[in-house]
Amino acid sequence: MLGIDWLKTDYRTLFRLTGDGRIERENDPDNSPGPRLWLSGCEEGNVFGLHADLPDDIVTELESLAADEPPFLHPANPKHLERYLSLLGSHTPVAHNFGLIYELPNGLSYATGARLIGSDSEEGRELARSLSQTGMPESLRELGFHGVDDFWQPWCVAIAGGEIASIAFAARLSDVGAELGLVTAKAFRGQGHAAAATAGWSRLPSLRSRTLFYSTDRGNISSQRVAARLGLRLRGASLRITAQ
Repeated sequence: MLGIDWLKTDYRTLFRLTGDGRIERENDPDNSPGPRLWLSGCEEGNVFGLHADLPDDIVTELESLAADEPPFLHPANPKHLERYLSLLGSHTPVAHNFGLIYELPNGLSYATGARLIGSDSEEGRELARSLSQTGMPESLRELGFHGVDDFWQPWCVAIAGGEIASIAFAARLSDVGAELGLVTAKAFRGQGHAAAATAGWSRLPSLRSRTLFYSTDRGNISSQRVAARLGLRLRGASLRITAQ
């Protein structure tokens, strides 16, 4: 798939969109509010999106600036970054961050001593039933997992020493793509379990027909190390501007 089409698939996966392609909200089970502006880029060009509730005059100027934006490539910043921030911050404070978007192949392999359990399997369903009955261990509650419903499906866990070491899950899921969410318990970090869970997630039957994305913040070195362990290809950069 061409880079620009790949980024368009990511855009459709990340966000719930209006009929004219504007951002309505995040495409997650929590119905989180979407960003004011989203820009992703590759060598072939950029994908640009704006929130549906922005005023028409601001939309017109932002779209004009975006049309003049060269391909946004890591580690450069967008040409019109300061103007985007100024326009969007004229009525309410905004924050921004930069991201990296990696291609995550379907059916990825990774050598590991951990036991992998996917939500698509009977073993995965049994694990979910067990956690529902016994409650979440403290190591998972520390990561924000308070119940089985927080394991956004489809998911894959890496088990080490009889404990859930890492969880890979669908942070965003659409009919065409899936965005990886990934967390690792503190006691198991730096041991390859996140890479193992990610590879297991990429092999889940329910994801075979979808394009898979591994995204992280520009400053998240540990997440980038996981991508390096797996040999993932960096294909895009992103800018997200959100209301504070």
